[in-house]
Amino acid sequence: MTTFAAPSVTDRPVAVAPKARSSVNRLIRAELRLLRRDPLTLTFVFAFPVVTMLIIGGSFGTKPDHGFADQNPAHWYVASYLTVVIAATGLIMMPVHIASYRERGVLRRFAAAGFSRWSFAIAELVLGLVAIVLSGVLLLVIAAPTYGIPSVGSWWRVPAGIGVGSVGFVALGVLLGTLLPSARSAQAVGLLLFFPSFLLGAGGPPPHVMGSALRAIARPLPLTLMTQSIREPWLGIDAATGSLVAVLGLTVVVVMIAARRVRL
Repeated sequence: MTTFAAPSVTDRPVAVAPKARSSVNRLIRAELRLLRRDPLTLTFVFAFPVVTMLIIGGSFGTKPDHGFADQNPAHWYVASYLTVVIAATGLIMMPVHIASYRERGVLRRFAAAGFSRWSFAIAELVLGLVAIVLSGVLLLVIAAPTYGIPSVGSWWRVPAGIGVGSVGFVALGVLLGTLLPSARSAQAVGLLLFFPSFLLGAGGPPPHVMGSALRAIARPLPLTLMTQSIREPWLGIDAATGSLVAVLGLTVVVVMIAARRVRL
């Protein structure tokens, strides 16, 4: 993506920080207003994870099962589907949103209006995280009376996995949005990435019913690693330290690359 430098303010250095904060705040407020008007966001980030969680969560019953590490299968999917929310935001919502901005020349207008260098990147990060929080809360509110919410086995590992994974997938979505030429291509690529990851790494059949080849494919997927880093400590199955470290490493790499692409 072509980059643009914000107008020089070296003649008034004391005004740089307030101006930067003001431009970021303005962009964040505008983006949050637009969030509720996007039907794709409402469908894939808010509705899709909830509907599929209700369907597949009830397909395996609620009695502890050896194939689910002796856990309640419904609780297994409740813990897993928070990562589906994160993946839907990062692989579908963010790429389409940013690619549509590029396609319509919105980013050029932001630059011409004098928004600070990193204001758009910060605003998009906040937008993605807000969408994840709202959709995640909705999913848990609906799951609570239906299947119940499993007790959290580790009160720091689960939030750490959610936080690191959310930042990583939002940054990935921003990066895809800057690379793909149009909203339609972003939607196509996002769906192509999302559904195999969703089926193999989080919301599809449990690992014990997959063949060895599918398990081998699913094991290194970023969504699989993120799901393990959240679900395993949440249900008290395992600490999943290796998965959390892997997600953290991937997040750092993606954030660094994305940060270089989204400067106005």
